[in-house]
Order: sequence, then structure tokens, then C-alpha cells
Amino acid sequence: MTTTHILETAEADIVYDVRGPLPTADGRPPLLMIGQPMDASGFATLASHFPDRTVVTYDPRGLGRSRRKDGRVDHDPTVQAGDVHAVIEALGVGPVEIFASSGGAVTALALVAAHPHDVTTLVAHEPPLIPVLPDAEAAERARSGVREAYEAKGSNAGMAAFIAMTSWQGEFTDGFFAQSQPDPAAFGMPSEDDGRRDDPLLSDRSWAVSSYRPDRDALAAAPTRIVIAVGEESAGGFTARTAAATAELLGQQATVFPSHHGGFLGGEFGYPGQPEAFARKLREILDS
Repeated sequence: MTTTHILETAEADIVYDVRGPLPTADGRPPLLMIGQPMDASGFATLASHFPDRTVVTYDPRGLGRSRRKDGRVDHDPTVQAGDVHAVIEALGVGPVEIFASSGGAVTALALVAAHPHDVTTLVAHEPPLIPVLPDAEAAERARSGVREAYEAKGSNAGMAAFIAMTSWQGEFTDGFFAQSQPDPAAFGMPSEDDGRRDDPLLSDRSWAVSSYRPDRDALAAAPTRIVIAVGEESAGGFTARTAAATAELLGQQATVFPSHHGGFLGGEFGYPGQPEAFARKLREILDS
């Protein structure tokens, strides 16, 4: 059984879903799944592989069903960490386990740094953290190129530039910047401009996410077990490198999961991963 709740705050109405009973039937903490800029809808398949667990998902403020009232349009991981903390408090059953994807993994790291007793185990899958990279300045330039393509020609051009950036192997060298902007048709997308400029992924609205610098000392002092995860198909790409660098910052090696950056996805967004194998690996980590 899934129940939907609205946590009303002065700045936003945060919508979250609870699959299963609270308190939990098995005595284990709830398993919270968070993403960014993806909302709860992206975890439908992964959650279905944990029928024995109480699974909680939520929509970050300003995304999906969670309505902002603060007048802002940017996405800040420290603000979102406060929202997740409020959701955990609203659950009323103590600390949780978290699987966090992409920008959600950044939010989760900010959460553990600020509220270390909220989380027993965090599996942070491919956090896109530019400051941890040795070529951080070049990565920021590459990120700016995505925004420039989006502002000039719209979503399809911006997404083509984003794919080119995230799939580039290794550090962002002069060779990367010498390339012409990719044609959306090369990725099966039309070239037409949809006229919108508010996409949280392609605009600068989520730059605070990829610019976040993890607080190594706070994370090291937290009682939370932190596992940085990386998809086997991501090897050499941008988020694989950020995952490896984040793991190194925390004195560990990234744990390899099946599939790609969205390896837990079913058919939610048309680019499925290997959700069954991904869920097995996640269960293995959580149960260890």
C-alpha cells in the first residue's frame, strides 16, 4: 500500500510517498530514495524490487508535485537537505537508509554533513560534484557550454551538449573544447527550439548542486556508513570520475553497480538500465 503525504512548510509544500507500513514491518529503517532533478516517479521500478521494505520517495521542492512558495527557481542541495531532514522527522521512526541518485546523492551528502544522525547507511550513486575533480575549472567551462547551447537553441541542443559533456572520456582537454556543438539529430532528437529556458538540468538553476563541495571532516565524523557508487557502463565519463574522486576524498573506492548513470530505471524515461540487477547489488550493500 502506498500513501501520499504533504509536508507543509513556510517555503514549500513537500510531497512524499510511503510504500509499506510505519513503523516498518521488519524493524529495519525505512529506505528513502531521492534524486535531483528527477522526482519520485523515477524510482517506481527500483522500489518495486523491495516489496519487503518500507520505501519512501519524495519530490524535491519545485519539482514534480512539490510546490515552492519561496519565490526562488534555483536548486540548492543544502536547502534540499533541510527538506529531506524535515521529511525524516515527519516519518517519526528515527534514522533511515538512503539510496540517492545523481543530484540527489549531493543532497544526501549535504544531509549527512548537517544532520549526521538522520541516516544509518547512505549509498550515493554518481554524485556530479565538480569541485572534487582535478580538472574542476575545465569541467565548469564544459558545464557553461551546455547552458550556452541551451540558451541559444533550446532543449534539444542543450541535451545534445549535455550528452557530449557527460560521455566525454577523461579530463576535459583542449580536444573537448575544440569540438563543434553536437547536432541533436546525432542523438535522435529534433533540432526545433521549444522556447523554454527553465530546465533544471540544462540551465544554471542546478549549478549549486554540481558546485557543491562536500564537507569531508563532517562526513568523516558522522556515524553514517557512506558508500559511493558508480555504474560499470559509466567508466571514464564525467559522473564516473566525480564518483571516484568523491570516494577518494572519503578514503574509499567507489563501489561498482550494474549499468549506467540511471541503471536503476525501468521504462520511466525511455532509457532503461538493469533495475533487477541494480536492486540486487543495492540490497547486498544495505544488508552487509
